[in-house]
Amino acid sequence: MHEQTEPMLQAQDVERLFGAGRTLLGRPKPAVHAVQGVSFAVRKGEILGIVGESGCGKSTLARILAGLDQASAGKVLFQGQDLAAAVRRDFKAVARQIQYVFQDPLSSLNPRKTVRAILETPLRRLLGLGREERERRLQKVIDAVNLRPEHLDRYPHEFSGGQAQRIAIARALAAEPKLIVLDEPVSALDVSVQAQVLNLLDDLKARFGLTYLFISHDLAVVETISDRVAVMYFGRLAEIGPAQRIFTQPRHHYTRLLLDSAPAPGKAIMVPESESGELPDPYNPPVGCAFAARCPAADELCRTRHPALEPAGAPKHLAACYHPPVGSTAHE
Repeated sequence: MHEQTEPMLQAQDVERLFGAGRTLLGRPKPAVHAVQGVSFAVRKGEILGIVGESGCGKSTLARILAGLDQASAGKVLFQGQDLAAAVRRDFKAVARQIQYVFQDPLSSLNPRKTVRAILETPLRRLLGLGREERERRLQKVIDAVNLRPEHLDRYPHEFSGGQAQRIAIARALAAEPKLIVLDEPVSALDVSVQAQVLNLLDDLKARFGLTYLFISHDLAVVETISDRVAVMYFGRLAEIGPAQRIFTQPRHHYTRLLLDSAPAPGKAIMVPESESGELPDPYNPPVGCAFAARCPAADELCRTRHPALEPAGAPKHLAACYHPPVGSTAHE
């Protein structure tokens, strides 16, 4: 279904470098390669999950894809237009179409404003609605996220974590966006509440024809909600493909490690001996595969030349690995 439409969002060799340059004395400043050469496309109505360990660059990438940060190299296209140029030209126009939901709902909501004031802000500033139109839109939005009208006159601290996240989602919906970037939207919530929010997101996607970028370190959550999954390691894509294929037949050893290490009822957590390898130095990235020091199949080729993201045995499944694992995973 998704393959028949043009991409809504495209990342083309996106890179993000922090630091670099020189000091006043001419000495080079250290630089961190947070995102390196990331390319993929997201189609209308799709949910792309982006998963990886903390520090892998997924949140930095998410901010670039939402227009909240600018790439150091490469570009992002939204509906065929250069996103960075569109942001410079008219940030409000971009914000009407791309919204961002943050990890901690209470921290992302202004504690001094009522829910009504929080939700009315995008209605006034982005959509320019009058009082009567705002009221109609407010009722529609709070109904969509299963909140009651009396909640509008309360403050964020009066709500539970799950309710606060519903408010944050409602704020994103208020602008009538086409794409929502969800950065760890359920990681701060209890497991039972996570399920409620995930069900809500699925319902809203169907009701409003939304497209999601879903960022998480939680494999179970990503598997539940995603159509496709992109696995990031050390700022690069290690693997990308259909969710079922990624979780049952991973073609990168890092993906296999994530799956084998994920907790599950009745399963012993198995971490390979090679996992004892040190993480790469972000100020001095390796010339070869960044995962080589932790990989059981790494050889001299892996350590001296970085593998390209190439087809991995199935349509739309790509992996950056010279010696991919074989067979299915125990996660299946």
